[in-house]
Formats: sequence, C-alpha cells, structure tokens
Amino acid sequence: MAELLYRLGRFSARRAWTVIIGWLVILGLAVGGFLAFGGTLASSFTIPGTETSRVTDQLEDEIEGIGGAAGTVVFQTEDGEPFTEAQQSEIADLLAEAEDIDGVAGVVDPFTTAADRDDQAQQLADGQQQLADGQAQLDAGQQQLDANQAQIDQQQAQLDAGRDQHAAGQQQLDQAIEQAKAAGAYDQAADQFEAQQAQLDASAAQLDAGQAQLDAGQQQLDDAQAEIDANQAEIDANAAQLDAGQRLLDASAEIQTVSDDGATAIGVIQFEDSVFALSAETKSAAADVLDGADIDGVTVDYSAEIATSTEGLIGVGEIVGVLVAAIVLIVMLRALLPALLPLVSALIGVGVGVAGSLAFSGVVDMSSVTPVLGVMLGLAVGIDYTLFIINRHRRQLLVGVDLHESIGLANGTSGNAVVFAGSTVLVALLALNITGIPFLGVMGTVGAACVLIAVLIAVTLTPAMLGLLKLRVLGKRARAQIGHEAHAAAPIKPMRTSTALLTLVATIVGLLIIAIPALSMRLGLPAASSEATDTTQYQTYTTIGEEFGEGQNGPLLVVAELPEAVAEDDQVPVQADLADWLMAQPDVVAVAPVGVSEDGDFMAFQVVPEEGPTSESTEALVHELRDASPIAIDSVDGEIALGVAGTASGNIDISQKLSDALPIYLLVVIGLSLLIMIVVFRSLVVPIVATGGFVLSLFAAFGAMVAVYQWGWLGPVFGVHDPGPLLNFAPVIITGVLFGLAMDYQLFLVSGMREAYVHGLSARHAVIAGLRNGRAVVTAAALIMVSVFGGFVFSHLGMVRPLGFGLAIGVLFDAFVVRMLLMPAVMHLVGRGAWWLPKWLDRIIPNVDVEGAALERTHHVHGVAHDEESPEAPESPDESPEREPAPTPVR
Repeated sequence: MAELLYRLGRFSARRAWTVIIGWLVILGLAVGGFLAFGGTLASSFTIPGTETSRVTDQLEDEIEGIGGAAGTVVFQTEDGEPFTEAQQSEIADLLAEAEDIDGVAGVVDPFTTAADRDDQAQQLADGQQQLADGQAQLDAGQQQLDANQAQIDQQQAQLDAGRDQHAAGQQQLDQAIEQAKAAGAYDQAADQFEAQQAQLDASAAQLDAGQAQLDAGQQQLDDAQAEIDANQAEIDANAAQLDAGQRLLDASAEIQTVSDDGATAIGVIQFEDSVFALSAETKSAAADVLDGADIDGVTVDYSAEIATSTEGLIGVGEIVGVLVAAIVLIVMLRALLPALLPLVSALIGVGVGVAGSLAFSGVVDMSSVTPVLGVMLGLAVGIDYTLFIINRHRRQLLVGVDLHESIGLANGTSGNAVVFAGSTVLVALLALNITGIPFLGVMGTVGAACVLIAVLIAVTLTPAMLGLLKLRVLGKRARAQIGHEAHAAAPIKPMRTSTALLTLVATIVGLLIIAIPALSMRLGLPAASSEATDTTQYQTYTTIGEEFGEGQNGPLLVVAELPEAVAEDDQVPVQADLADWLMAQPDVVAVAPVGVSEDGDFMAFQVVPEEGPTSESTEALVHELRDASPIAIDSVDGEIALGVAGTASGNIDISQKLSDALPIYLLVVIGLSLLIMIVVFRSLVVPIVATGGFVLSLFAAFGAMVAVYQWGWLGPVFGVHDPGPLLNFAPVIITGVLFGLAMDYQLFLVSGMREAYVHGLSARHAVIAGLRNGRAVVTAAALIMVSVFGGFVFSHLGMVRPLGFGLAIGVLFDAFVVRMLLMPAVMHLVGRGAWWLPKWLDRIIPNVDVEGAALERTHHVHGVAHDEESPEAPESPDESPEREPAPTPVR
C-alpha cells in the first residue's frame, strides 16, 4: 500500500491540474445529482418493528386519512386582545390558501373548530332540555294512564262483585228448584222459577257487556302504556347518547384551538404524505404561504413539520469553527498558502460527499441531521488528513529531500497512515448498520462516504496541490533554512516515574469524575423547545405550552382493538366509556375520539398528557397505558387491547431500541479496537490501555453532555435554555466517530513510539521520541477537530448541537488527556512490557507497516540522528542498557 501511495503521490504532483480538474468535475456531478434527484429530509425519526410503528401502521390501515403529517400554525395578536372578526376572516383565507397547495389534504380553522365545539355543546344542552320536556310529558301521560287504570280496576272489581252476586243468586235458585222438585211442588212454582232465571240471565248478559266494555278500555290503556314505554325507551336511548356525548365533550374540554383570552389560536395543515414522504416542495410551499401572511396585528409561527428541514445547515457557529481551524493551521504552518490547502481540500470533499449523498435522499429516507453529520466529519477529517501529509512533506523538505520525492514519500508514509486511520473511521461508521436502526445506518453510511472521500482527496488532491505550491509550502524563513542542522532532533530524556504515576492517577480520576453524570443519562428526541429561541418552531412550541398546556405539544394516539364489532348506535357510548377510563389514568388532562374503523371494531383517541413529550411523567404514562392492556369496560363484552403511538411514544421506542443497541455496538467497536491495534502495534498492553482510555474519554464525554444538555449546567454558555433528555442517537454516533478519531491519534503518536523502539531506542526513550515527533501535528489536528465540531455546538438545528458538543469534548478528552498524558505515562511505567507479544501470535498476525518504514528504507531517507548519548540507566529490569538510541526517520 505504501509503495502504491508513493507512486500515486508522485503522479498527482506531476499531473496536478488533471487531478484538480478531475475533482472539480466530480464536485459538479455531485451537485448536479443533488439538484436533479435530491428529495426531502425529515425532522422526525421512526424505527420499523417498534410498538409505535406497529400502531401507526394499524391506524393508517384501519382509519383512512389519519397517517399524514400534520403541521401546527400558531396565530397570536400582537396587542394581546382577542381576534377581531376581520383578523379571523383573514386567518381563514390564509388557511384556505394553504389548503389549495398540492399535497395538502386539508386544514383546520381554529375559529370554525371553536364555533363547532360551541354548537356541539349547545346542541347537547338543547337535546338535554328536549329530553327533559319529553320526559315531563311522558310522566304526565303516565300519571293520567295510571289514574285511568285505577278507574278500570275499580270497575272491574265492581263487575267481579256483581258476578259473585249473580253466581250466589244462581246457586240459591238452583237449590230452591231442587228442593221444590224433591217436595213435588215444582210445578206450582215453575213460573216463578223461570222468571227468576230470566232475571239472572239478564243480569249475566249485563255483566258480560260491562266486561267487554272494560276489556276494550283496558286494551286502550295497554296500547297507551306500550306507546309510553316505547317513548321512554327512546328517551332513555337518546339520554344515553347525549350523556355519552357530554362525557366525550367534557373529556376533550382542555383541547382548545382558541385560548381563553381569545388572543391565541391554533390552526392545522394536514398533509397527504407522512413525515418521511413529505416533499420539500410541499413544505416550502406551505411555509411560503405562511411567511407571506400580512395580517395586521397578528404574528404567524409554525411547527417543525412545516419548517424547512435544512434550515441552519451551515450557520455562524460553523463558520467561526472553520475560521478557528484556519487560525490553528496558520499558527502551526506559519504560512498562508499551506494553511489554506487543508481547508480547500476539506471543502471540496464535503461538497462531493454531502451533495452526492443528498442526491439519494429522494429514494432513501434521510433525516435532516444526516448531511450535517457528513459536513462535520468531512470538514474535520478532511482538514486533519491533509494536514498530516502536508506536515510530513514540510519536514522532509526541511532536511533537504527532493520536492517530488518528498511528496511521494509523504503520501506513502503519512498518506498510508491516513488510509489506515480513515479505514478505522469507515468501519466504525458503517458498523452503525448492525444496530438494525435504518435512519442510524443511513447516517453512518453517509458519514462513512464523506470520510472515504476525505481520504481519497488527501492522497490525490493534496499531492497535486503540493506539486503546484512547490517550495512555497514553506514560509520564506523556513525555505532559507532547508537542510540546516537546526532541524536535527534534540536529545531525548524520559519522564520521571513519579511524574508518570501522578499523571496516571490524575487523568483516570479526573475522567471518572467528569463521567459521573452519565449514570443519570436519559435518552429521547429533543422537542422544539431545544431549538434556537428565534426560530418559528421554538415560538410555536412555547406559545402552545403557555396558552394551551405543555401536553398539547406532544399528544399521544391511543388505539383500542375491540373483541367484536360495535353497532353504530352503540359506538358513542363505548367511546365515552373508553374516554372515561383514559381520563382516570394519572397525568391525563384531555381525551378526544379520533375515529372508528368501518367495521366498528377499532377506535382511536387523542390523549393529551399533563406535561410535554420529553417529560418523565409522559414517559411513565406511555408505559402505564401499555402495561394496562388488555382492559375491560362495562359496555363491551370481552377484553380490549390498547396500543400507543405519537411523538412521546416514538421517542420512547427509539430510545429503548438505541439503548439496547449501544452495548452491542460498543462491544463490537471495543473488540475491533483491540484487534486493529494488536495488528498495528504488535503488542497486547498498548491495545488494552488504548481501548481503556477510549472508554474513559467516551464516558467522560457522555458525562459532560448530560451535565450540560440534561441538567442545564453552563446552559447560557452553550445556548441550552430548556434542558431535557439527551439526544437518543447521540451516544451511538459519538461512540463510532470518537472511536475512529481516537484510533487516528493513537496511530500517529504510538506508531512513532514503536518505530523509535524498533530502530534501537529504549522503551522509555521511545515514548518521548514518538510523543515529540507526533504531538505537534496531533495537537493541531485535535484543535482543528474541536474547532470544527465546536462550531456546530451553536448550530441552528437543535439536534445537531449536542452532537457537536459531544464530539468536540470527546476529542478534547481523548487527544489531550488520554493520548498525550495517560498513554505515555502508562507506557513509561510498563517499559519494554508495552511491546510484548506472544511468539505464536507474532507469527500469525500480518505486518501492516502503517507508517511506511519499509518505504523509507527503500528510498534511503533518513533524518538527523538523535543525540548519541547513551540513555539514562534503566529504572526497571525491563529497560535494557544495551539498546543505544539510533537514528529515527523524519516524522
């Protein structure tokens, strides 16, 4: 590889304009691809297979028109007075204009919605009054019916008494006839008996007629009672419906579209597509309509679903970071032209990498943070990798190496190390795909692409530019001293053992103390409250929280799967019973039905929690709702399965998925770190110490992030005005990126120590030799990294700021504390043991020669020897007094 890069460097230097024009053509193609094929960037995240994703998909399948993105628009009067009729009319016209945009499914007019709610409340009140009047009429009719029934019952009793008398008279007559016949006197009294019988028959006929009349009256009463019962049943059914409607209205009382003082209103723009599928053109069209609103005395703000996702991609903070990096380069290189070279190379690389990646945003779901990560990494590693090669080339020129030979050697040695270092960053970023989280895998892939391009530019464009600069890569004073003996290496003196022990203890204890807050880490996606205070998203979020309650910034979607279909007439009471159950849960302030499936076995509700989507109480509510499923209510036979979706639910699921993935990813990265360093340094102690140091710096970075962004420490300094959970994918991203960068610094420092040791220096002298040769360029590289990443701490995008801070502070800890203090101290204390490797392992691992030592020997390039004094007496048995300091190659 070193020989190939040597030849590539010489070719690029000789064909400088061909290489430069080639990269400019590639840049043009990347930009053209972005302009032609670039799609939308999403400001929210989703993970297939989570509970939230399942419920969201189920909602889209069961209830039509519920899956599209919804943007919130906040209208507020400037004087704090209620909206006038003219202002309300203009707001309605504005929303109607937005509704005409292609891709907008509909809008919600806050004043129409408020009026509809008032009408609904009035209808319910009127219905209750009508029911009360109807009930009163029924009660009066029932009383009259009861009185008539009592009269009929009295007449029936009289008829029954007459029948009893008739029966008694008939019995007496029959007895008298029998007695007369027994006495033989029947014939004399026969006429009398017949007359009495005729009288009884006439009485019976009269009784029968009376009974028939009473039966007819009873039938009329029965018919009237049936009618009253039917009316009562209808009134009871209507009362149940009205009661259910009233309960639903009461449950949703806190969901308002117009504030109590009438000075703030919430409108909604409902899009046809989901957040990820929503095109940038549709969002921009909606934003343009709202930005163009000219309603006298009314301000208009809107949420992140409408705000353009690339806003704040490059801002003042990022530019300042690059300027600081430029200052570092000028101070280190002491010349303007060579200082500009890394910046130009990095900017071309960023342009190719980011524009090329965005060209695929039309076919790949890509978040708004993804290109920002590419910009951060492309700038940082692009500047650093170019700097490593330039620095090597400058040092070689100073000792008198020929121009083109020096360019080739710099490319074959430092360029070889750049390729290897970049490969570690590539592997770490591409390994994000093993987490099984699509958006994280895309971020890692885009970041890896930007790093790959930075490596390619470093080993091709950098030699080309060096070829054009010729000796102007050095300042005038440096050019006058080429080959001067002043460039010889100074004598090497190892550090004191007591100093090494003190450094070891201080660095470990210090990093552990800084890492303590990491034990309290909470993960989540930041709400719009974390955005810059002058953004429309922030204004929208805070206004809704102040005027309508924090919970309305992140309502939950709760679905209920019923055991069987519910008839249409019974759906409202069932919804009311479910709303009552939901309202009984802690920290729920409002519940509103969203819809019912066509077959009536699936219902959806909007549940407004007490606090915002990132609060601990809302997180607890989501868990409680899920844990309570299945539930039972009186109006439904069987168990009802509940599901939860929404912003807070999605944050919880994504955070949990990321928390589960982090240990696996960390294990892979740490294992990879050990294997790589065993191969590179042919040692067991160095990889273990280096990996342990990486873990220390990583968790110290996490601790600092928690202290600033979750606890709010030094909030005004870093623009943290609303502390909240840590960005949920930040730990995974920072782990991958920091691992790659830590390997860079480890490589450029410790490989120099190993090479000095291999060339004859004692182990402890080699530590100082490697540190001396590499610390200047690593210091500059780390400062550049911190400057570039630190610039993003003040980004306009809320999700970018913690990423920039974590990477900046992580690089600061790893480069200056772990690599320059902890590692040298440990290697001094371990002595020759640092380079011990079992013989069987030494035989099987390949010799990668990262620094290109073989190339140096082949081309016979040497630097000025170190002072020929013998090293100090060894301070441990591991130090061999026979090893004399020998010349080391220029670094």
